[in-house]
Amino acid sequence: MASQRRLLMLIILFTLFCTIKSSQASNGVIAIYWGQNNGDGTLTSTCDAGNYEIVLLAFLNGFGCGRPPSWNFDGHCGEWSPCTKLQAEIEYCQQKGIKVLLSLGGAVGSYSLCSSQDGKDVAHYLFRNFLSGQFGPLGSVTLDGIDLDIEGGSNLYWEDLVKELDTLRHQNQYFYLSAAPQSDIPDYYLDKAIKTGLLDYVFVRFYDNPECQNSLFRLWDEWTSYVLPNNTVFLGLTAAPGDCYIQPWFLIDVVLPYVKQASNYGGVMLWDRAGDVGANYSDEIKDYVPKNASRFVAAVSDAIYEGVSAAFHRILPNKPF
Repeated sequence: MASQRRLLMLIILFTLFCTIKSSQASNGVIAIYWGQNNGDGTLTSTCDAGNYEIVLLAFLNGFGCGRPPSWNFDGHCGEWSPCTKLQAEIEYCQQKGIKVLLSLGGAVGSYSLCSSQDGKDVAHYLFRNFLSGQFGPLGSVTLDGIDLDIEGGSNLYWEDLVKELDTLRHQNQYFYLSAAPQSDIPDYYLDKAIKTGLLDYVFVRFYDNPECQNSLFRLWDEWTSYVLPNNTVFLGLTAAPGDCYIQPWFLIDVVLPYVKQASNYGGVMLWDRAGDVGANYSDEIKDYVPKNASRFVAAVSDAIYEGVSAAFHRILPNKPF
């Protein structure tokens, strides 16, 4: 009888632990860019890391103005190895509840839009080949959305692309739209697209910018006020030491407590998976990214887990937990 009471108490404690963790995950997550370095590892290993809720495939970097579409998943696939092999890995990630989006643009490539109609045509190409389940460059996938990381070419007609994608997602199964502007407002390339109010996520890049840290809090306040309330804003950081790198302890103790005060805070975006593999940045910060998390909450939930796990091993020594 006593052992049954102990088991019941353990179940209650375990339920409390799961409630804390699920509550945290619902209001602040980590997004990661994948595809620009062999050090990324596979998509499967990325999703098995357990740190990310959103994975952005980088990049479709050739399109628009009559160009044949082309992509750059550096070292993972290309002309030498068809990217259709990623289908199984994409589906594996989605089965784990991780959103997988295709990112357009990047720092290297040949892309732009030549007219409003061109933007609409590219939107339909994206829908047919990546969002509908029809066979395309990544296989017969239904990705969870499209991301715009526009860093070159023209700044025209991106809003037309976004509006047409929004029309398509309301005519079919809903998918997500996001953009990754630089931290300065307005972003030269993406301002009009952001002003449509149709983006689910705005991954503000607080790196690759001379003012990325000197004015971080001011720019963060401007961004969270600039976008519409339904546009969730992410703090975009570099995962590996370099330009504009923020030490994990400083992020946890100083930056996150401030930025999480914004009602439309969505979490942290990291560039990129290869850097994160080397630096273990997401491992260090993941417990503190959720909006209601703190060092105290993280310590309590970890203590509950360790205590419950040890107790289960004593009562049920042959059962893995």
